[in-house]
Amino acid sequence: MAVQHQITTVTTGHSSGTWSTGMCDCCSDIGVCCCAYWCFPCMQCQTASQHGWCCFLPVLDPCTCFGISCCLRKSIRERHGIEGSCMGDCCNVLWCYPCTWCQMSREIKLRAGQGGTTTVITQQIMHG
Repeated sequence: MAVQHQITTVTTGHSSGTWSTGMCDCCSDIGVCCCAYWCFPCMQCQTASQHGWCCFLPVLDPCTCFGISCCLRKSIRERHGIEGSCMGDCCNVLWCYPCTWCQMSREIKLRAGQGGTTTVITQQIMHG
């Protein structure tokens, strides 16, 4: 007789329809802004990675006329149910590139902290 354990992890969160912080709300997370100030590419790569994207995509952003930033912002909005538009995303990226990235980084960090994780362990007894 063999016992096989199956582990299932369920992550839950909530959608608010708005960004958790404003574009220029640096005081809400000084760490993100300091990271952006001292090593902006590092913060970008970390943000992309935390969202589940390849961490090196932001490095290619200037080659795509900031298309990667616009697509990442859109993806974050869609994943978390944040209202907005592609045009708004592109305008934010073009008008205030560093502030937009800081806002995206804070959002990913805050949403990760809000989601609850439940681990369910089930046992299957195999007769053999």
